Amino acid sequence: MNERLIEFLLRDEVTRLSGMKKQVYEFIVKEEDYLASKADTVDQFMRLLVKHSPPRLAARHFNMPYGEIIRFMNEIEAELNERLEERCKRVKWLDCTEKDQQAFAEYHRKLFLFVN
Repeated sequence: MNERLIEFLLRDEVTRLSGMKKQVYEFIVKEEDYLASKADTVDQFMRLLVKHSPPRLAARHFNMPYGEIIRFMNEIEAELNERLEERCKRVKWLDCTEKDQQAFAEYHRKLFLFVN
């Protein structure tokens, strides 16, 4: 399936998480994204993850034990994966590139996603 579509569906599923799940997930992902933006290589990113552990920061921020944050994050990710798999089963990807070349030429630089 198209990677952009999967990213779109995942973001949509994150918005549907309940309050605390959404807060913890977004906090950790935001910290991971920040570290990724600071890293020049995969190895450097991995070192930054170890040094500035987003789950440890989340544990401090949400006043929860580290083990509980890890368990909670695993639960959230499992829930998101389950929802995403279900959505992917229902999504039908239609490639309309060859359908009407004249109409497509007008929109050649745009991507249209139709999601149910």
